[in-house]
Amino acid sequence: MQEIHRFPNDPIMDGGTLRWRFDDLLQNILRGLGEGSSRARAAGSPAQTLGIDTWGVDYGLLNANGDLIETPVHYRDARTNDMMEKVFREEVPADEIFAETGIQFMQLNTIFQLVAARRADSAKLSGAHRLLLMGDLFHHALSGAVRAEFTNATTTQLCNPRTRDWAWPLIERLQLPRHLFAPIAEPGTRLGPLRQEIADRTRLHGTELIAVGTHDTASAVAAVPATGPDFAYISCGTWSLIGTEVREPVINSEARALNFTNEGGVFGTFRLLKNVMGLWLLQESERQWERDGQAHTWDQLIALAEGATPLVSLINPDESIYFPPGDMPGRIRARCAETGQPPPADHGAIARCILESLALAFRDRLRSLEKLCGRKLSVLHIVGGGARNRLLCQFTADACGVPVHAGPVEATALGNIGMQLAASGRISGLEELRATIARSEQPTIYSPRPTPAWEDAERRFAALTQSR
Repeated sequence: MQEIHRFPNDPIMDGGTLRWRFDDLLQNILRGLGEGSSRARAAGSPAQTLGIDTWGVDYGLLNANGDLIETPVHYRDARTNDMMEKVFREEVPADEIFAETGIQFMQLNTIFQLVAARRADSAKLSGAHRLLLMGDLFHHALSGAVRAEFTNATTTQLCNPRTRDWAWPLIERLQLPRHLFAPIAEPGTRLGPLRQEIADRTRLHGTELIAVGTHDTASAVAAVPATGPDFAYISCGTWSLIGTEVREPVINSEARALNFTNEGGVFGTFRLLKNVMGLWLLQESERQWERDGQAHTWDQLIALAEGATPLVSLINPDESIYFPPGDMPGRIRARCAETGQPPPADHGAIARCILESLALAFRDRLRSLEKLCGRKLSVLHIVGGGARNRLLCQFTADACGVPVHAGPVEATALGNIGMQLAASGRISGLEELRATIARSEQPTIYSPRPTPAWEDAERRFAALTQSR
């Protein structure tokens, strides 16, 4: 696997609304495809297939000509503030939404974005021709396909995992236009060739677009090099998603109470998981320090954290105060003071506070996951960018008391490639896909070093989460 082109994905504030730079993203994708096509031809192996994966929940609206009506809104935009409570109180109770979709409640979910859009401008919403999630939006831009890939569709909280179709009764109760929702495509669906002008520009003539696990976590989980069923995973990046793989969605009162989610996976699986705020806390802290003229490399920041005193101050990483961009270090210090803890004094202490708090959040989610599954999960795979963070991986092993297998880092890309191979008939199923990746990637193994200090920290962390 070669990396051809990497580029930033930074939102913009446009008239008070936080939006994605869709056109810039598309141009960078085309640049990467063109460069990749040239390398493939030079190697004597022209590109046969193409797969796209993206984050979930966000969408674009198309008019009848297939053009974007407006630039897609970012899930961190303030339009969904308090929207969950309004929907539960005024439109559909939470228990009924969960019973139909099996998806955890987060204010960023598409369901709440669409209700906010309907309340703000119902004519714009009803006047749109189609709604496409981000991965499907890129599918459309490249090939003209108008389909909703299943793994990403489940993130909307408007899809029924049992019927593998849209949750039509819920959509009607929320007064969302039925015509917006495109037919659902299973992961592995062949979407067809690229548009002629795209093929000409990228020189990808004859290349076929495949609907892989379009939700990036679905592709990442497909690449977890697990060898048995009793494993948990953390897809660790800006968000951290901790879960396990199941064959049927777990939709019951216990899953609802624990706020777990049942997102679609590949080869008929489901991802029983829960979100944790993730490395966003550290990324946004580093952005603040960079604005203050005190930037670090990641290696420098990890070294500073390693040198800080262990388990002094903790935060609940899922508190809503950490959701928007801005001065993350200031919020962390203020929250520690509010909860009677010493505010972290320097950058290393803040970084250590974040990493230790994430490890304790993972421990809490792992225990809940075992309770839902009714079995012990004996190994924890960390994939994605967080697998590079040796301190987080070791803290997670220490806090959870299980070995952590870190890697592959580029799990999402590997899972994407694997689904392209499966759609082309070159891989027979999930077991062969994972075995192939396990032969290609060597994980780093972190053994747990349990100490009484982590047990005490768990009690302190539990008090923080219960006081929300």
